[in-house]
Amino acid sequence: MTFSDWQQLAPAVAARTLLERVARLSAAQRRAVVATLASEEQLAAQFASAARTGPLGGVPYFLKDLWDVAGQSTLAGSTFLPEVRPTPVRDSAVFQVLRSAGAVLAGKTHLHEFAYGLTGENAHYGDCEHPKFPGRTTGGSSSGSAAVVSAGIVPFAIGTDTGGSIRVPAAFCGIHGFRMTPHHAWIADGFPLAVSFDTAGWFTRTAGDMQLALTALLGPGTGSGPARGCWLELPGLDAEVAAAFRTAASRLAPPADAATGAALRDGFANATESYVVLGGREAWAVHQGWFDRYAERYDPLVRGRLEQARKLSPGQITVAEAQVARLRETWRDYFQAYDFLVLPATPCAALTKAECTPANRRRLLSITAPVSLAGWPALVVPVTLSSGLSTGLQIVVRDANSVIVRDLLAASA
Repeated sequence: MTFSDWQQLAPAVAARTLLERVARLSAAQRRAVVATLASEEQLAAQFASAARTGPLGGVPYFLKDLWDVAGQSTLAGSTFLPEVRPTPVRDSAVFQVLRSAGAVLAGKTHLHEFAYGLTGENAHYGDCEHPKFPGRTTGGSSSGSAAVVSAGIVPFAIGTDTGGSIRVPAAFCGIHGFRMTPHHAWIADGFPLAVSFDTAGWFTRTAGDMQLALTALLGPGTGSGPARGCWLELPGLDAEVAAAFRTAASRLAPPADAATGAALRDGFANATESYVVLGGREAWAVHQGWFDRYAERYDPLVRGRLEQARKLSPGQITVAEAQVARLRETWRDYFQAYDFLVLPATPCAALTKAECTPANRRRLLSITAPVSLAGWPALVVPVTLSSGLSTGLQIVVRDANSVIVRDLLAASA
C-alpha cells in the first residue's frame, strides 16, 4: 500500500489494517522488529485527528528507537539505556515535524544496539531478518525501520545513517532510502552514535512515495537545468552485484573516465579504516561515562567495538584525520566538475547469519564510508538481482534538497 492507499482508509480500518500486518510477523520477528506499538484505539484516534492537507497526512510510519517520544523510554536497541538516561519529557524534533505534517506514529523500531553495526543483529531482542528471505539479514543499523517498510506494514519509516545504516538495509531489502547530512536539526536530538557523522533519513517502498516524502519534508527542490554525473564501480563487488550495478547505473549516467575514476578510488582508499577510527572515537565519547558499569549488558559485538575504540592512540587519530582531509579534498575536486556520483550501495546481497563477519562489515564500510566521512546526502535506489535478492545504487549529491535527487529518482523508476 502506498501513501495514497493508506489515506483512503477510514481511521478505524487503517488502525485495524496496520495491526493485522504487524501480526503477520512471527513472534520472534515482532520482538526483533518492533520496540513499541500503539494500540488500535490510539491508532484510530491518530488517524482520525491527522491533518490531511499534505502528502503525509494520514500516512502511518515507524520511528527508529533513537528518538524521544515524551513519556516513553528510548532503548536504542539496548536493555539498560533508561537506567542511565531519564525518561524523555519532550518530543524529538523529527517527531514534531511529522506530526505537524499529519503522519501517524505507529510505534518505534528496534535496531542494531546503539546503532553500532551494519547487520541488524541484536543479542537482546533477536536478529532482524529480511521479510522476503528468512535467514538473511535486513542490514542495519536501521533494521526494524527497513523491515516494516519492506514487509508492507507501513509505507514509510524513519532511520539514521552514520556509516551506512540506511543505505545498506535499503539495498538489502529492495526499498528506497534517503540519508540527509550531519548536524541537521532532525538528528541533533537523537541518541548519538558518532555526532560528526550521524544523519537522519527514511525509507519508502516506492519511488513515488519517496518523491512525496522528499517534497513533504524538504520542499519542492532547489536548482534547475541538466545535471552532470557519472558512475563508479568500486572494488570488491560480488560478480552479480557488479553486473547489475553497471546496467542500472548506466541508465542514469556514463561511467567515470579513467582519470576521474583513478582520482576517486585513490581518495577513497583509506576510508574504511578512517571511519573505524574516527567513528569509534566519537562512539566511545558517548559511552565512556557508564561503559565499565554496564559492560556485561552490552551486545558482545558492540562491546568489542567500544573496547577497541577505547584503545585508539593519538597517532591513529592523527593519521585518520589526515586521510579524511584528503578524502574530502577528492570530493571537492569531483564536485567542481560534476553534480552527482552514482556508486554501488553494497558489495553483496543480504547476508546470512554466518556471513555477518568482521570481514563483510569492512566490505560494506568500504562502499559506504567514503560518503559518510564527507557528510554528503545520498539516495538509494534498489536494484533487483537475478536471484531475487537485491542491491542498490547510492546516488550522492551535495545538497539534500537538490532537484537532481528528484530527477534521478524519476529516471530510475
